[in-house]
Amino acid sequence: MPAFYEFFAGGGMARAGLGSAWSCLFANDFDPRKAAAYAANWGDGVLAVKDVAMLSVSEMPSRADLAWASFPCQDLSLAGAGAGLKGRRSGTFWPFWRLITALESEGRAPTTVVLENVCGALSSRQGRDFAALSDALAGGGYRLGALVIDAVRFVPQSRPRLFVVCVYQDAPIPASLISPEPDPNWHPPSLLTAHQALSSQAKALWLWWKPPVPAPRKLVFSDVIEDDARGLAWHTPQETRRLLSMMSARNLEKVEQARRLGHRVVGGIYRRMRLDERGRKVQRAEVRFDGISGCLRTPAGGSSRQTILMVEGDRVRSRLLSPREAARLMGLPDSYILPESYNEAYHLAGDGVVVPAVRFLAARLLEPIVAAAALRPTAAAFALHHLWSGNGAASTRDD
Repeated sequence: MPAFYEFFAGGGMARAGLGSAWSCLFANDFDPRKAAAYAANWGDGVLAVKDVAMLSVSEMPSRADLAWASFPCQDLSLAGAGAGLKGRRSGTFWPFWRLITALESEGRAPTTVVLENVCGALSSRQGRDFAALSDALAGGGYRLGALVIDAVRFVPQSRPRLFVVCVYQDAPIPASLISPEPDPNWHPPSLLTAHQALSSQAKALWLWWKPPVPAPRKLVFSDVIEDDARGLAWHTPQETRRLLSMMSARNLEKVEQARRLGHRVVGGIYRRMRLDERGRKVQRAEVRFDGISGCLRTPAGGSSRQTILMVEGDRVRSRLLSPREAARLMGLPDSYILPESYNEAYHLAGDGVVVPAVRFLAARLLEPIVAAAALRPTAAAFALHHLWSGNGAASTRDD
């Protein structure tokens, strides 16, 4: 059974995606609330609740086939302050990477490493952060390649994310997993631009991953929505009218078109600051009825929480998206135990990695690589073969 370390584990969504065929040797998160959710679902036997900078490799048993790190995105996000990998939160990549290099010095380098983050990591500080990250990976003895995967391929949520998949230098890579050139399914222009700015060392170790395109998604936004969410009331008619009053003519027309359909239609609303016809900043409510949710975000403020609009003919209702609905949009099963607090549960979901995206990477890249690595001859096997082939001291001749 392949084994993994899970850094910046949150509620264990990477673990959920890897599934029961993988064994977790070690998990870490510094947030006690997320750690409580992790323990509620997976137990706390492998969980270290502390800052990654305070960890030691002595806490990590054995050698892992995978180290997964969904490190904080705030300083790399387009909505952030632009501190990049020098920021207090996204800069936690560096102590994580020091642990990996320390494992390598002990002969315990994980066979694969996966970094997951927002796509803003590609352009952060004019691409310098992605170049620095790539140099660190290459300097640590890893071949690397990146993919941009939008969760909308698997769940009804628009959520593009960057996945950097790295393979240690001594591990064989099945030829079917890589391409000599980029694939537009996984390598958008932003990634190509970032790749051009890499050092010669990083480019020399670069891989263009080519997993197959997954089957079309069947689930739509309305499939995850409950008619009556537990513990969450519908807005009053006045509150719903206020939401509608914040819409532009274009968005109101979307609502009217939904009305005319005469059956249940569910849309997602976000509040955003826009310029009006006089150039003034005003808050607008923007709705989409295309069967897809907008990207879940952590609820730092009221505008970050997604609202649903349910239209059934002339009946129009609104309320906040429930934590369970948010969890479903992340691909978590209903058996997953969520925190009781609305904010904590929503934050846990909005700050996580989409479970089916992890499963896709595991099935299409990680597991074939780990399986190939398991079949490689070890140094000891080579030595034994050398000895018994008649070329060494263990010759069968009786001299």
